[in-house]
Amino acid sequence: MIHRVLEERIKEYTITTALDQENVLQEIVQHMVLASLSRAGLFSKAQGIFHGGTCLRIVHGTNRFSEDLDFFLKRPDPGFSWRGYVEHVVRDGKSEGLDFSHQLKLEDKTAVKKAFLRTGAFGLDLAPVLRYPRDPRKLIKVKLEIDVNPPRGSTFETRYLAFPVITAITTQSLESGFAMKISALLGRTYTKGRDWYDFIWYVGKKIVPDLGLLSRSIDQQGPWGGKKIKVDPGWLKTSLKNKIAEVDWKSARRDVERFVPLREQESLNLWGREFFLHHLALLVQRL
Repeated sequence: MIHRVLEERIKEYTITTALDQENVLQEIVQHMVLASLSRAGLFSKAQGIFHGGTCLRIVHGTNRFSEDLDFFLKRPDPGFSWRGYVEHVVRDGKSEGLDFSHQLKLEDKTAVKKAFLRTGAFGLDLAPVLRYPRDPRKLIKVKLEIDVNPPRGSTFETRYLAFPVITAITTQSLESGFAMKISALLGRTYTKGRDWYDFIWYVGKKIVPDLGLLSRSIDQQGPWGGKKIKVDPGWLKTSLKNKIAEVDWKSARRDVERFVPLREQESLNLWGREFFLHHLALLVQRL
């Protein structure tokens, strides 16, 4: 039964390359994991919130595929453990004929708790609907991350997924999500093009970031940690302008290109200082 559902789902995608196909299979597994985590109580009992790039893709329909499932808790809970939740995913997978294994990453000194899920022989029974040959020994991996001590003040909403079954999940609002995305791209010490792709998406959707949440986020960690900076439009414009000047845009393009469809590859050539200053100007007009 589940394989018929998966076959129909695959047919809904436009797959033009073998990499597209891998991204699609990864996303299908992400959907299944999300549904299982919901049944396990991650959003109700633990009061988890789904956010980040994969949330933008699955819930809001961005064109960029994503690797990880990112969450945070409504209320701080340093005792949170992934164990019971990933064990639930493994059991659900078995009942549907899917072989999941898991690994917990123990990091007592960090607020971000991680777990890893892997599938075995996924896609073997899906060969009739796959456009490209696939080694059945190739694993699909899903990393789970949850921030157990997030900055306070995010807003959230309930969303419903229709695949593989109708499932309720709690997601961060776009205004809060944009604030956290800006916090990440300003605070990272390395280039992550996927952050900048999402930045363009938020600006294009005319989303205004929650500057109060951004203030609390940068105060909690990163180069402005503990400095009690109150983010206003002027500070944000200057900080993003300085960051844009520092970015290696060739590296940023390389980071994101494998996650976007073939039809968008050429547009990545536009990426550069002037391109992002243009989008920054659009953002500042709305603040």
